[in-house]
Amino acid sequence: MSETSAGSGIAARGLVESERLTNPAPKKPVEPGAPPPGVEDAGISRWIPALGILLVWIAVWSFTKGNNTLALPGREHTDLHQSLTDFNNRLLAGRETNPVMQFTNGISDILRTVFDWLQRLFVRPNLPRPVPEIGWLGIVAVATWVGYAIASWRIALLVLVSFLSFGVFGYWEDSLDLLIVTGMAVGISLLVGLPLAVLAGTSVRANKAITVVLDFMQTMPTFVYLVPVVLFFGIGVGGAVVSTLIYAVPPLVRIGGFGIREVSTTTIEATDSAGQTYWQRLFKVQLPMARKTIIVGLNQTTLAALSMATIAAYINGPGLGKPVINALVANDFGKSFVPGVLIVVMAVMLDRTTTAASERSEKVARGGGGNLRVRRIALAATGVIALVAVFLSRRDLSLAEFPTYTIGSKVADAADSTMSGFIDLVGGLAESVKNGISYGFLNPMQSLLAESPWWLAGLGIVALAVVFGGVRALLTTVVCLAGIWFLDLWHDAMLTLTMVLVGTVLVMVLALVFGVWMARNRWVDIGIRPLLDAGQTIPPFVYLIPVLALFGFSRFTAIVAGVVYAAPAAIKLVADGVKAVSPTTIEAGRSTGQTTWQEITKVQLPMAKGSLVLATNQGLLYVLSMVVIGGLVGAQALGYDVALGISRSEEWGKGAAGGLTIVLLGVMLDRITRAAAEVRRDDGPTTRRAFNVRLPIGPPR
Repeated sequence: MSETSAGSGIAARGLVESERLTNPAPKKPVEPGAPPPGVEDAGISRWIPALGILLVWIAVWSFTKGNNTLALPGREHTDLHQSLTDFNNRLLAGRETNPVMQFTNGISDILRTVFDWLQRLFVRPNLPRPVPEIGWLGIVAVATWVGYAIASWRIALLVLVSFLSFGVFGYWEDSLDLLIVTGMAVGISLLVGLPLAVLAGTSVRANKAITVVLDFMQTMPTFVYLVPVVLFFGIGVGGAVVSTLIYAVPPLVRIGGFGIREVSTTTIEATDSAGQTYWQRLFKVQLPMARKTIIVGLNQTTLAALSMATIAAYINGPGLGKPVINALVANDFGKSFVPGVLIVVMAVMLDRTTTAASERSEKVARGGGGNLRVRRIALAATGVIALVAVFLSRRDLSLAEFPTYTIGSKVADAADSTMSGFIDLVGGLAESVKNGISYGFLNPMQSLLAESPWWLAGLGIVALAVVFGGVRALLTTVVCLAGIWFLDLWHDAMLTLTMVLVGTVLVMVLALVFGVWMARNRWVDIGIRPLLDAGQTIPPFVYLIPVLALFGFSRFTAIVAGVVYAAPAAIKLVADGVKAVSPTTIEAGRSTGQTTWQEITKVQLPMAKGSLVLATNQGLLYVLSMVVIGGLVGAQALGYDVALGISRSEEWGKGAAGGLTIVLLGVMLDRITRAAAEVRRDDGPTTRRAFNVRLPIGPPR
């Protein structure tokens, strides 16, 4: 018997559900060095017709390049873009009478009011009384107590150190602002997302409808959310909370719904036989048994909210994102480094706290959790200490407003000096790598895609989509390309597509090297996996900081940031896929005298094709997300169009068209790679995989 297996798991903003199917291997003699039975590909490799298409494309391009590329000179916009801008202006002009605008403005005002109240409570002096309602000592004490109450003393210590670091490094107010925005978004996400998760978990028809909406929301890069949000909710707190909420809801709905659906049917049938009602079944069986999965969804929602709240600083959202953006614009590594590190500290704190809370809730549900009497006494005692700290923070000014320290500026100066020395040391090598990839790979591909006539590039992309994704990908590709053409940003779309493809190739090179290495060496896996986990916890915006310092403002900066952002998820997918290859199959190959290289290339990688295609899918989408954000640091193309539309009202139409083009590009790439994954089930006589993937663009976990 030969067996292939694709693992199932939960990752960021998503789920990967796969089936393990086995077929008897054909019994025939195996020659030395040959792959074991059942691993060979069936039919002609897709790369052969793909290569033929590329050769024809290049031949036609050589005679037609530079013609009908639909490139817009300078910052000009078309009649369509002006029409969209006029639509924006009409809505803004009628905000007092338009019922939709009145509704959204009302929501924005409510959110701003709640934020202002929380800010006066925790952060700003409430004049004429020159202290916050709860000072820094009380906040730190209560947060530490909450960490202990929902998790353990280790988490309490992590929370304590994290909160103190916010103040010691000079960003106490910005840190609390970011926590408030994140907390508001997560709270509303629970109110909206949990009922939707229940609906998706208990109704097949509702799950299908909700999944369509979630797919659209999770295929859209985060930066694109800002365009419609600015129109309807404005800049500032309202826009920041709403954009964060939109991005944070899908993980909770999808993962929570999955947990409810996975509750054992035997258990449900057994309790139904006792005559329980729908609500009794939901509250006494399904929700309690899905508790751990739902908390995992809450974990993902919290981290997604933090990630988006940071990006929302571009529309004047409060928090640590503001100093990061200001420093990035000034290309000041030191000033961006400290708030960037604090964002990572906050992400780690929230991630570990919610994860530990999930684990503890599971232990308590199973009757564990240690000596409950001792724990109650400890909670009561520490709770009294926290209340005393709150009381003191309301009476003593030094315990209300965090003391001023110069540690942050000193760390910033040290970071600047260190980065300058690092650039002096590796700057030449980095420039060589940049030039090598740019001139050897990026520029030729950009020339082919962006300098081809639009009809040639469109035909080439459609033909390649059919080759790799079959008929499943044809309709979606044609519709998306037609939409891109209609939105009058074809040339910019091809520039963005070039950067995404180059970044994805680099991601897959790293994924293959490190993924196979991890799968074949347990100690390497133990050493690298924590680094990958840490990389998946960091909000994507932070990746731009060191890369910008090293490479400056350029499209290459966006590509490298995208590679660093996408690599952890792709590496783990490849590693898990290669690990899942049946040991029996590997042993069969070794018995024929295969070398290590033959074993990897003829057995493990072919048997893990499903995981490789899945890793490519996620690499494409994550790189696309970062390349768009990279429009802020010189990447130009669609990312720049979106940023321009947000920052200048007269360019809103072009920004909106850019956002829609990015969505179409993301949907097209997603459907092609997903269709390619489904076609893989016909590649070999014993390797048949069926999986449904929906991972969000954003911080993978």
